[in-house]
Amino acid sequence: MKKLKYIVVLCLLFTKANAFSDKAVQDPNKIIEELIYEINVINHRYELLVDDKHHQLKLLDEALSVAYSSEQKIDLLVEKEKIKSELKLLMTTTAGEISKIRYLKGLQIIKILYEKVLSLDHHFASVRTLNEINKISNPNQYPEFEKLKELIASKKDKKTGVDLTSILGTNTIVSLVQTFTNMMGSSLTKEEKERELGNVECIIDFTVRMQNDLNTIYFETAFLQTSNEKIKQEIELLFKDYTKPIGYLASLESCRKNDDWESVNQKMEEYLGKMKVATGTSQYKMQVNLEFPIDRLLQFITQYNNFIDQGGKFYEKFKIILNSYENEKQCETKLPLEYKKLKADIDVAIEKFNVAYKPVEINGTKMKEILYGLNEFD
Repeated sequence: MKKLKYIVVLCLLFTKANAFSDKAVQDPNKIIEELIYEINVINHRYELLVDDKHHQLKLLDEALSVAYSSEQKIDLLVEKEKIKSELKLLMTTTAGEISKIRYLKGLQIIKILYEKVLSLDHHFASVRTLNEINKISNPNQYPEFEKLKELIASKKDKKTGVDLTSILGTNTIVSLVQTFTNMMGSSLTKEEKERELGNVECIIDFTVRMQNDLNTIYFETAFLQTSNEKIKQEIELLFKDYTKPIGYLASLESCRKNDDWESVNQKMEEYLGKMKVATGTSQYKMQVNLEFPIDRLLQFITQYNNFIDQGGKFYEKFKIILNSYENEKQCETKLPLEYKKLKADIDVAIEKFNVAYKPVEINGTKMKEILYGLNEFD
């Protein structure tokens, strides 16, 4: 009956494990779910084998209690020591297989998060540049305003008119003040002045109101890009620490570029083979060296999660800023295409931070299972 139960449990676990392996997993949360599940698979499988060994030991103890001859007792004791050795080997094998699963799943998480970090780097690099922000926020960049300045220059009083320097001419406030001052003193009629103002009023209103806000978006995006570069450096250092115990020396960038993940797996198998035949303190040290990087990975995940949360909040703030222009409806046909594109980019970024870059969901229970192989039902 016990043997039948053992076969049934293994069949069910094997079926579920195959269900996981058939999927091309790109979500670190799915990897964590698989990790916890597969650890449970190992524990259940070896629990049955360990129970069987303990049952054999119990039977041997019962046989020893009724044995009369020295020869019988010696044979039973020899058999008992053999079972104890097999039991110890089972425990070592269980720990080794769990370490292997945790290590390889951790490697998968690193691989996935690295792709996300690289994608974020590309995203920040492609966000509106300072030059493009300047086009949106400076009236001097608009053809309508330049046309007005040229018209006023042709109508101004040559004796009293002053031309701005190349530096002051690009300054939004100074340029606006001089343009309106020259307009007031020009030979343009009242009707001409009103008509020309009507052509640029939306441009002037938008640029004056939004200039500081648009610059805020640029500089805070630059800050996020710098922060992402630090995250990139951290995950590359994590990979170095993660693969050092098994003797893999290539960088994460090199491993990704050369698609060398199979070599990492091979190094892992070699390391586990050495750990399996090691004994005592040596084996314990090898086990610790393998377990420590898992803790480093969890520390990095916390750092990554904080950054993604921060990035999402920044872009929500950007959206509020861009939607705060109160005359958008009246000036819709006059607003630059770059402004509309920036709004669309920010909507896409918010969606990415909520979906593609979303934080890794690790709560206290899951963390204990990953770190120590424990769960609340043990």
